[in-house]
Amino acid sequence: MQIQDLPYSDPGVPDARSGPRFLWWLGRNQLGGQLKALAWGLLHFVSVSALPFCVGLAVQAVVDRSGTRLALTGGLLVLCGAAIAVGDTFLHRSAVTNWITAAARVQQLLARKAALLGSALTRRVAAGEVVAVSTGDVEKIGWFVEAVSRFTAAALTVVVVGVALLFYQPALGWVVAAGLPLVALSVLPLLPRATRRADLQRTKAGRATELASDTVAGLRVLRGIGGEDLFLDRYRRASQEVRHAAVRSARMWSLISAIQVLLPGLLLIAVVWHGVHLARQGRVTVGELVTVYSAVMILNYPLQHFTEIAMAYSFSRPSAKRAARVLSLERATDTGGSRADTVPEGDLYDPATGLLAPAGRLTAVVCGDPDAAGLLAERLGGHPADAGTSVLLGGVPLDELSLEAARTAVLVQDKDPVLLSGSLRELLDVPASGAVRAEDALAAAQCGDVLEALVQGSLDVADPMDARITERGRSLSGGQRQRLALARSLITDPGVLVLDEPTSAVDSHTEARIAEGIRALRSGRTTVVFTSSPLLLDRADRVVLVHEGEVAAVGLHRELVRTERRYRAVVTRETDEEAALRDAAPEENASALHAGTGETEGALRGRADETEAALRGRGADETETALRGRADETEAALRGRGADETETALRGRRALEEIEESA
Repeated sequence: MQIQDLPYSDPGVPDARSGPRFLWWLGRNQLGGQLKALAWGLLHFVSVSALPFCVGLAVQAVVDRSGTRLALTGGLLVLCGAAIAVGDTFLHRSAVTNWITAAARVQQLLARKAALLGSALTRRVAAGEVVAVSTGDVEKIGWFVEAVSRFTAAALTVVVVGVALLFYQPALGWVVAAGLPLVALSVLPLLPRATRRADLQRTKAGRATELASDTVAGLRVLRGIGGEDLFLDRYRRASQEVRHAAVRSARMWSLISAIQVLLPGLLLIAVVWHGVHLARQGRVTVGELVTVYSAVMILNYPLQHFTEIAMAYSFSRPSAKRAARVLSLERATDTGGSRADTVPEGDLYDPATGLLAPAGRLTAVVCGDPDAAGLLAERLGGHPADAGTSVLLGGVPLDELSLEAARTAVLVQDKDPVLLSGSLRELLDVPASGAVRAEDALAAAQCGDVLEALVQGSLDVADPMDARITERGRSLSGGQRQRLALARSLITDPGVLVLDEPTSAVDSHTEARIAEGIRALRSGRTTVVFTSSPLLLDRADRVVLVHEGEVAAVGLHRELVRTERRYRAVVTRETDEEAALRDAAPEENASALHAGTGETEGALRGRADETEAALRGRGADETETALRGRADETEAALRGRGADETETALRGRRALEEIEESA
């Protein structure tokens, strides 16, 4: 895989059982790139390590006054220099390619998982952690994948040089062969502590990132309540904790680096001391001593990659663990069963709560707990928080549908929809049936003022569809964002549309028009609206009260207001005291109602007779004046009467209006 071939057509199925397994899976999937980097790394490191032998041969040639050997040695030096340059160039190229392709694979896997889980992802993993995994953690994982091939080449080079020195000069070679393992493995006891400190640093950095992300997302609200300083102090403390953890981690790694410098130096001193002693005895030549000395000194270069791989693994292991945690998440309804591609039709039924949304009708759901309502809405969309009994659509469990079929069948708009940056045309360019035009959806969602605001806020834009929307629609009010998101959902025109509080941020007049728009545009389509607004509830074909996780009552809004106390507590905010007064003396209220009814009917008959007489004896202008006076009189009566007489008074008002029409 080359960089120009990215992205992958299929990034594969990762082994997300643990962080190390995920790293191993990444390495196996880039075996070709790793072998290529290993080959160039061997050429580079072996060529570097061959320089001491060339220098030793040149020194010995000068001592022996051999011009031919000196010339040959010069040629070998030129050849080694060229091999070093070529090997280093292509090693760097191959290693960087491995780093970028590994990071791209991880990012594709994370993007695919986010698309699969949808909004359920941020309920299982904090949004800040998802951001940290897809940015900083991806870089750490790529660093380890890149360093593996260099470390392997360096380790093989150290072994080759150690064996070569044994054959070249056994008297000095055994000192090097005995000291190299100690130098290479001396830092192993310190790695667990360094890893723990690195993990702590990454954990604190992740928390700080989450805090910053959440603060930026809620900055508007924080400014409204004056909470910027509070969250600034929290982030400052979190940032200082990250700094202290980073300093402690750096101290440990500096100690490891110091050991990696000290021990090779001690080995070099031991080789020189022993070599000088052997040279005095005539057991080694000057050229051989220079060769061994230079080889040990050059070995510091490949030995540095032992520290690099240790650091890369220590930093990448927690990153890989977090990435594996995200990648191991599955849809709660994924049971591994059959996956149908045909989109079913029919009633939407939730066996867990008993909620039934008949096909082709507008069903309103009232739930006293907003969080429970959100979870139920996600459950209806096929994304329950926990695995369990699946929601049925036309008798077919949603978990037996493929993901594409399930999303075509049911669309859920949560209470906090996200608007991506771009033009309005791009925002509304979503997968749709084509039956609903953008103009009709915008009109149904009452987006007229939103379009005007977008045009006024944009330069040289006449068509509202070309107006730009900022990130998450921050330049718009909450109600405007909510209506644009509703229009986007209406354009999609799914078989079942689930709306969670779609009008919570708009005024009552706009809400009433939106209710009519939804009812008209979704006529004949199954729509479920989670709301406690009487304006929406009054226009629903069916209202369902869900109480403590079960369906408690079903009916029309006006019926439930009269008969269901729990329904009134949610919709009308009726208190326990008011409910107790209502239920205290039902017979007295009924008697008062009958008495008021009789009195009003008698008064209306008398006024009707008077009006009829007035119509016969008065002109048109006087009749209109009289009718207005009677209307004002009735309105005053409405203000002065008690709650129990209101219904009777309304009947009287309607009777007067009928008299006015007949006049």
